[in-house]
Amino acid sequence: MSVKIRLKRMGSNRNPAYRFVVADSRKPRDGRFIEELGHYNPTTEPETVKLDEEKALEWLQNGAKPSDTVRNLFSDQGIMEKFDEMK
Repeated sequence: MSVKIRLKRMGSNRNPAYRFVVADSRKPRDGRFIEELGHYNPTTEPETVKLDEEKALEWLQNGAKPSDTVRNLFSDQGIMEKFDEMK
């Protein structure tokens, strides 16, 4: 089973909000997930990112692959640097 950390879209039309979730790569974008790590709201000024760093690092260490967007958001939060130092 390939596990990914990706965004699940929430919110209404033209007002997106996202949740960071850990999900099986074969499941649909907004389908079933294993665990929720936090949320991201791009519509606020500045963008709101709330994330449980410990859980994210734990999943990265266990082999979960972040999507490109999640990788960029993790880099902005400094999580990818911490993960690289742990290797």
